Amino acid sequence: MPEDCVFCKIVAGEIPATSVYADQHSYAFADTNPQAPTHVLVVPRKHLQDLPDLAGDPAAGAGLLAGIRGVAEQLRLSDFRTVFNTGAGVGQSVFHVHAHVLAGRPMTWPPG
Repeated sequence: MPEDCVFCKIVAGEIPATSVYADQHSYAFADTNPQAPTHVLVVPRKHLQDLPDLAGDPAAGAGLLAGIRGVAEQLRLSDFRTVFNTGAGVGQSVFHVHAHVLAGRPMTWPPG
């Protein structure tokens, strides 16, 4: 774990977060700057920088997808948007791959 990774510290319990879902492969917590009534971040427990790194680890990828499903089931979400940002130019500010699960309001397209 990189010593400066805030998401690794949240997963390790070193930084408090509002837990939404957890299993052996992923951890989900409420976003501190929500962009929708429901805004949850789902991260793999293993540190991977971004989506291309996640794609190189099929087990971690499957675990993250299962975590997203777990969040949807836990919160009883039938309609939700899942967003991955890869790179600072599109808004990734924490370089530990994570999915944003957004729900509770109409979503428009394109999102940008």
